[in-house]
Amino acid sequence: MVNALTIDVEEYFHAHAYERVIDRREWDVLPSRVAANTRRVLDVLRAHATRATFFVLGWVAERHPELVREIIADGHELATHGYAHELLYRQTREEFTADLRRAMDALRSAAGGAVPIVGYRAPAFSLTDESLWALDVLRDHGFRYDSSLLPLGDGQGGHQSALRGGKHFGVAGAARFAARLANLWEFPVSTVTFAGRNWSVAGGGLFRLLPLWVNRRMIDRINHEGHPAIVYLHPWEFDPDEPEVPGAAPLARFRHRVNLDKTEERLHRLLGERAFAPVRDVFAAELAS
Repeated sequence: MVNALTIDVEEYFHAHAYERVIDRREWDVLPSRVAANTRRVLDVLRAHATRATFFVLGWVAERHPELVREIIADGHELATHGYAHELLYRQTREEFTADLRRAMDALRSAAGGAVPIVGYRAPAFSLTDESLWALDVLRDHGFRYDSSLLPLGDGQGGHQSALRGGKHFGVAGAARFAARLANLWEFPVSTVTFAGRNWSVAGGGLFRLLPLWVNRRMIDRINHEGHPAIVYLHPWEFDPDEPEVPGAAPLARFRHRVNLDKTEERLHRLLGERAFAPVRDVFAAELAS
């Protein structure tokens, strides 16, 4: 079975693990590492003749248009991660619409031509019951799919995890696999069910924290259930020389930096063992319906 590989293209300092110690006004004065790190990802994909979906932040596209063109030139799918990496549930409908339009303008300008962009992913998978209106905005702007959902919890009540200040997020009754929400295809990132709960697998910090054989086994389990897995990574996860961030909380620092020196080698091994493709290809039948 062919699985979906997705890359969320952002700087290390965009991560919400650091939002309490890095002010947004510092973004343009901090050393940029996203271009070099994304090219490391592109090199790995070339080595395995594999294509992926790149959810590119509009902020990055404005500052590194050549990087967007390299992604397209290698045959990868270009999708959007929004513009300013703001959590979806912190925005009003008007703010989200403005952010989305600015992101699309940046991507189209960087691409230098008409490139179809039909996919969106919210920062930190921050789609909530209270922000489902965002799916209507995406649909009205011509998007065909969203991948902003991480369906944890018991599989019936949506996401049961809490973020910052006890904020719960997720969509009640959200499915683990592809489904229509608000006349838009929703492709959640992968989870497995164990002990009555859904658990995140094969992406982000868990891809780095857990041994590769565990991630491999979880992908196989999803495939045995008859579904493709959706794996997600960030370019900063390929950067063992990422600058230290003074003042970051110990847990946030650990989650962000653990095993950064292992990501590239693990992805090489995974791509040598399993088949991956962009979201648009893996779910072509759904998107055609």
